Amino acid sequence: MRQRRTLPRVLGALLLLAAAGISCVGAAPTAHSAAEPTLRPLGQVVPAPASVAPGGQPYTIGAATRIRVDTSSRESRAVADYLAGILRPSTGHALPVVDENAAAGGIRLRLTRDAALGDEGYRLQSNRGGVTLTAHRPTGLFRGVQTLRQQLPAAVEKRTVQPGPWQVAGGTITDTPRYAYRGAMLDVSRHFFTVEQVKRYIDQLALYKINKLHLHLSDDQGWRIAIDSWPRLATYGGSTQVGGGPGGHYTKADYREIVRYAASRHQEVVPEIDMPGHTNAALASYAELNCDGVAPPLYTGTNVGFSSLCVPKEVTYDFVDDVIREVAALTPGKYLHIGGDEAHSTSHADYVAFMDRVQPVVAKYGKTVIGWHQLTGATPAEGALAQYWGLDRTSAKEKEQVAAAARNGTGLILSPADRVYLDMKYTKDTKPGLAWAGYVEVQRSYDWNPAAYLPGTPESAVKGVEAPLWTETISTNAHVDQMAFPRLPGVAELGWSPAATHDWEGYRARLAEQGPRFEALGIDYYRSPQVPWPAAG
Repeated sequence: MRQRRTLPRVLGALLLLAAAGISCVGAAPTAHSAAEPTLRPLGQVVPAPASVAPGGQPYTIGAATRIRVDTSSRESRAVADYLAGILRPSTGHALPVVDENAAAGGIRLRLTRDAALGDEGYRLQSNRGGVTLTAHRPTGLFRGVQTLRQQLPAAVEKRTVQPGPWQVAGGTITDTPRYAYRGAMLDVSRHFFTVEQVKRYIDQLALYKINKLHLHLSDDQGWRIAIDSWPRLATYGGSTQVGGGPGGHYTKADYREIVRYAASRHQEVVPEIDMPGHTNAALASYAELNCDGVAPPLYTGTNVGFSSLCVPKEVTYDFVDDVIREVAALTPGKYLHIGGDEAHSTSHADYVAFMDRVQPVVAKYGKTVIGWHQLTGATPAEGALAQYWGLDRTSAKEKEQVAAAARNGTGLILSPADRVYLDMKYTKDTKPGLAWAGYVEVQRSYDWNPAAYLPGTPESAVKGVEAPLWTETISTNAHVDQMAFPRLPGVAELGWSPAATHDWEGYRARLAEQGPRFEALGIDYYRSPQVPWPAAG
């Protein structure tokens, strides 16, 4: 049984007062302080750890510190090198990576046979003599490194030497995730994002223990992945975007590089080819995919629901087989997302027939189906996951359709649009973004329980959460930063932290302390008035 963190909610309130610069002994409130404590209380990180036991003296990273690891384990060594790459520029210390038996003390990364930690869990132990991160798998070491980063002052993220000191509070954190699926989606179809831009987002996701990167690779406005057997999909279908810009696409080498980089951050890429709707870019590229044999023009607007593959045509399934085969061959991860939402131009009978034909193709090429929750209107394949993107106000009938599928064995990924769609405006004054699902401030995005969200759904059916970022109005890194931060860390916490730790007051205090870290990382985040951010330095 997982050991649960039992910090009382009153501690969260005290932390909030401290974050806001308010004395707990009756003094008048003061302005938010820009000064960051040199010693962050153990466990004062995002996502909240499962178990925190503070105690003992802190460890100070210094000139003599070494990073110790079993150098015979390539994956463990890679995590150690990653940690060194973060710490060296800001601390100014050499921090050599050495074999774990070559020295004592310092920072040690070690693997254990303790299966209770699972694939992603870790234990962080800190005292005057050093810090030890223990995990069952290298992925657990990587997740533990993110906690270690956040225990250090935010200036550790900077790329130039900072004054320090670099202390890690004493005690033990034992931490495992609540859900195995903790995702973020980036829509590269409405606006194209380069390989380097995607890598930047991957690095941001890593800090908050996100483990799935869902790439929305095709839509009406653009096809973004090269398919050798249907080359015009990328060269023509990918030649524009919303608003008529130049668009772009990933070569197979580009896509492999994204997959490789995500894997180095212990994230699995989930590619999405949306069908049978959201397919205008494909229909424009190949006339034979249209029922009337006439290719429509490329589309640069933002309407939805007007396109559909021709379900009765056999060439449609040749196309689907080729695309899934090539994308699956490029993707080492378990899942392949087939979309299935907003197929308003496909009759219900055709939709069911299409999904009955296409889902076995995904299995044929060794992948597990994910579809948007409209898939539950057909018959989800065994083992398939349905991604729910409805609203609090979605009809009871539609919610029950999803819940019934869940009771019948379909797993769920929860992405309620009026909670975790990162393209929704915070307020009416937010510059980018949409508001069809309503305004979504930070508290609304964080303050819900995935296990209890859909009535009639077994808790065991909920496999995790995902925060989609649709890009009809998002075209730059600055847009991504403003819309994802600070909401993304809250979604990550919903996916990682046990329900017992969920507390808005305590969370917003911890989130406030992320502000200087965002700044150190060059993330121009939205300064929500719901969070007591420290004043600028």
